[in-house]
Amino acid sequence: MSNPETEKAPISRFPVPSLDEMPDDIRQLIVSISEKSGFIPNVFLALASRPDEFRAFFAYHDALMDSNEGLSKAERELIVVATSALNNCQYCVVAHGAILRIRAKNPLLADQVAINHHKADLSERERAIVDYALKVAENADTIGQHDIDEMITKGFSQDEIWDIGAITSFFAMSNRLANVASIRPNDEFYSLGR
Repeated sequence: MSNPETEKAPISRFPVPSLDEMPDDIRQLIVSISEKSGFIPNVFLALASRPDEFRAFFAYHDALMDSNEGLSKAERELIVVATSALNNCQYCVVAHGAILRIRAKNPLLADQVAINHHKADLSERERAIVDYALKVAENADTIGQHDIDEMITKGFSQDEIWDIGAITSFFAMSNRLANVASIRPNDEFYSLGR
């Protein structure tokens, strides 16, 4: 009988290449991430078996999440945590929850939003972001001009409204892919920003 305390579950249900099996650009990126964070986030390893998709995924991810214009980086992570919780994506809630705790300098916010955003300690702006993102996640087909106008009335630019929708949409795909592959969150994420 196996002992779950001494055996770790695989990081993905699909094959994960070793670093020396990866293309040079992907290996160098992963080594760079590891040097910055002290560990390799499992999503990088899980996607590395499909190099073209890896490059496209992280190019779009970085375009959405690393922008210094409009939404703050903490607000971007807030969208990911709220919508990933709705989509039951353990990897993204845990990983991006850690990033949200760090970027928001708030050890409670990610857990509050993931469990029940209605009771989370959110500012009016943050609540508007989460409410709009969740509408996009659940009912994008019902988004109308009135939704855009309401967000503009609340002080959001058209670019910010686009970004909320784009981040929500990108992570809908990411959440489903992480669930299909059963990507396991790194243990390190659980304690970051606490």
